[in-house]
Amino acid sequence: MKLGSMPIAVIMQRRTPRHRWAGEAWAAVGIVRDSGSLPPLRMLSQSPEGDDYLVSGLELELYPDENEGYYENFMAPEAKVFVLWRMQDGRAMPVRASVSYVEGTRMFDSGENADGVAMPPEVQAWLRAYLHAHYQPKPKRGRQHG
Repeated sequence: MKLGSMPIAVIMQRRTPRHRWAGEAWAAVGIVRDSGSLPPLRMLSQSPEGDDYLVSGLELELYPDENEGYYENFMAPEAKVFVLWRMQDGRAMPVRASVSYVEGTRMFDSGENADGVAMPPEVQAWLRAYLHAHYQPKPKRGRQHG
């Protein structure tokens, strides 16, 4: 059962390496909240060295069975939004995003293309409010030391 969602857009980047045997390098490099007014695809910058473009239509979704992963990511030194992307028509297109550390690990382990992008403050505040309302740490097991 989904307990929260936030529409987002992902900033994708293509870079052309200066090495003659290397191909293009693609990556998700940023996240912005989508207020619903963004086009599905918008070029942000274009040059011979590479392109930056914004892809909207994704949604961060929060489910109670991922609470441990949300908490672990939120408490990390640098919280991330994990983005899974695939090549479509010669361009890297994001297909899924998550704020769960566990789900992000699954994305990286899947063998597909995935990136961890710094979590924007607006997303951090949204996740903090969700965790405050819906997360209870698991009780510690065994002997307590200290």
